[in-house]
Amino acid sequence: MTAKRRFQLVLIKPSHYDDDGYVIRWWRAMIPSNSLAAIYGIAADLDTCRDMGIAMFAGEAEGRFDTVLRDAADGRLAPLYDFMKDLPGIEGTPVPFLPKRYVARTLGLSASFDAGRGCPYQCSFCTIINVQGRKSRFRSADDVEHLVRLNWAQGIHKFFITDDNFARNQEWEEIFDRLIELREKGGIPLGLMIQVDTLCHKIENFITKAKRAGVTRVFIGLENINPDNLTAAKKRQNKITEYRKMLLAWKAQGIITLAGYILGFPADTPDSIRRDIAIMQRELPLDVIEFFCLTPLPGSEDHQILWRKDVPMEPELNAYDVEHVCTAHAKMTKAEWVAIYREAWSLYYTPKHMKTLLRRAAATGVPMGSFVKLLVPFATMVRLENVHPLQSGVLRLKHPSERRPGLPRERVWVFWPRFVWETLYKHVILAGVITRLLVLKIFIACDPHARAYTDGALAPVGDDNDATLDLLTKTAGASAAIAHIKKVAELTRGSPAQVM
Repeated sequence: MTAKRRFQLVLIKPSHYDDDGYVIRWWRAMIPSNSLAAIYGIAADLDTCRDMGIAMFAGEAEGRFDTVLRDAADGRLAPLYDFMKDLPGIEGTPVPFLPKRYVARTLGLSASFDAGRGCPYQCSFCTIINVQGRKSRFRSADDVEHLVRLNWAQGIHKFFITDDNFARNQEWEEIFDRLIELREKGGIPLGLMIQVDTLCHKIENFITKAKRAGVTRVFIGLENINPDNLTAAKKRQNKITEYRKMLLAWKAQGIITLAGYILGFPADTPDSIRRDIAIMQRELPLDVIEFFCLTPLPGSEDHQILWRKDVPMEPELNAYDVEHVCTAHAKMTKAEWVAIYREAWSLYYTPKHMKTLLRRAAATGVPMGSFVKLLVPFATMVRLENVHPLQSGVLRLKHPSERRPGLPRERVWVFWPRFVWETLYKHVILAGVITRLLVLKIFIACDPHARAYTDGALAPVGDDNDATLDLLTKTAGASAAIAHIKKVAELTRGSPAQVM
């Protein structure tokens, strides 16, 4: 007789350590893990296998994961499964899916899926093109409808579409049309967040269909407002002369705009960063800005160049979280870079500017309750928890046993009183911020003239004085961009405003 063996497949969502050496984990996390959902969806499509060891897998798992698990079942795992040069198509493959008990561990009961992979651009700081490739691959509208219905069957209707740039997904319109049908005819109250580039507004019907499909938040890879920095990073597709037009198009649909902004490009200094943040506050209709440190991520072109030049980089891989400084800068010391990163959050999320953001939200039809929920972590988490807001959540969880190897285990009578005191202190601060924002929300909502509010950021594009904005005049690169627009206008006999 052969003994029965029980097979268990354990999927782990990885985290990393904070600056004190404790694993970063929360009672409720900020965003879901699409990688975990993708692997779970693939694994749930298999029936039998045995786990007999540890192996390394490089590449994408669609069409390959069953081979690995069967090898595990047979006790013949290979040391390495390398599919990095053979990226599969994803249409018709198992869709990302997690049972509700796991999705419930994120705020807002939000799931995720990738409608496409790969990116045609060449940004030097990005790992997407080396991990997912530059050839774009897509799920079909049928695939997306299937995963939406799977989730709706368990009461989940909010999704983060994790495509690095959904606007370049060749199937975007067919997918949006299907989501519109599910929402308007099928009665599924979809709420979506997508990521796009700064030229998405030039795609006919993209933004209007995004609204109808259920998009409530859009993340834009703004990265910087200095053209010199964008050129240095090969982010040539970002045109600062299009920023206001693009952002106003989203605001016209009442959609919350979020933008990534990288600190530490070659032309950056603490003073120039302070200046640029002030310009964005005055002149760009952005709601939320997420600050990052320029990081030579392993797998990126930046990392390869620095490694080949033997430039010193941070040896501790735990620091490569785009929150820590990992290499030297020509115009800033490490201390200055670290300090301006932390200062940037407090510079943008001042009480005065958050009031302005709420006024703009009311004027453009943004749901203010949802916006307040979003503002709170971005305004507080770096200061209170020393983690990026995207790594944050509700109620930080810690245990003395979770400290990383190499650091001393703290005594329980030291650890627990401090942890309880820190938790209480942080939540008092949070309560104060939440209360202040809610009072502002009520005050603004009760203002009969709230919809009539306007300022420089909300002013329509089209006046020739747009070319005099600090956004377009304060750097050499910006001046060159305006000169180019004027030249094109002369050649086409149009005004600079029309060209912009």
